[in-house]
Amino acid sequence: MIHGPASDAEIPDWISALGIDGLVDIHLHFLPKPVMDKVWAYFDQAEEHYGTAWPVHYRTSEEDRIETLRSFGVRKFAPLVYPHKPGMAEWLTSWALEFAERVPDAVATGTFYPEPSAVSVVDGALRAGARCFKAHVQVGAYDPRDELLDGVWGALADAGVPVVVHCGHGPLKGAFTGLRLFEEILVRHPELTLVLAHAGMPEIDFAFELAGKYPRVYLDTTMVGVEFTLRGNPLPPDWTDLLAEFPDRVVLGTDFPNIPYSYATQLQAIAGWAADDRLGEPFLRAVLHDTPAKLLSV
Repeated sequence: MIHGPASDAEIPDWISALGIDGLVDIHLHFLPKPVMDKVWAYFDQAEEHYGTAWPVHYRTSEEDRIETLRSFGVRKFAPLVYPHKPGMAEWLTSWALEFAERVPDAVATGTFYPEPSAVSVVDGALRAGARCFKAHVQVGAYDPRDELLDGVWGALADAGVPVVVHCGHGPLKGAFTGLRLFEEILVRHPELTLVLAHAGMPEIDFAFELAGKYPRVYLDTTMVGVEFTLRGNPLPPDWTDLLAEFPDRVVLGTDFPNIPYSYATQLQAIAGWAADDRLGEPFLRAVLHDTPAKLLSV
């Protein structure tokens, strides 16, 4: 039986016992302080928005949050940024690139929005060394099929740089959410390296269908299988069967710092899946380090 860390303090010894030199987290968030403050204010009203409380567990300064990740043994991470209106993407991307320059643990990331500057923002970020992008279809409330983004998807596919896309209906259905809608992007750009945020919840079964059709589609673990999420998004009955079919297409994501529980809680959930004899420690090493490290080129 594989047990996850009982607390954050146990994480370093736990990952050391797995024989990896640290965690690689492909889905967490650092944002300019004014934006992060607004995100936290939104979560403060979570009962109004989502019908349940959402206390941000790591509501500390940027410096403290970086040190917290280091104390866990997070070796590399992708600090994802995302716009919710025109004119934000270039600013957020510039901020994220600068953040990666001053924080060696962070990889350079970028984002985009359906506006005339979208392709130039992405091209500039790629030239500056961006190794991951974020698209938040739900928060941005935009159609990913917008013709202003076709060149973006093409550029990312050609570059082989992963894009973490929140296109699922959870936690709230949006005007353009849904994996079947987003599959239209994959039909046009089958070489796109796509990471389905939150494993595409609640359409997890279809997320694995996409992984079966497109060899560059991955699922991240962000908020998957934890008690907070299981209340409304139970895992499929054949969850471990699916994981056993695609053990190298699942990557660590956590949504730190904006989670309403400890970082260790997500690791406990992942460790629980690995208790299946077909998965075990090789699966854990792949999810927690090897596969996201490969995607981020670290």
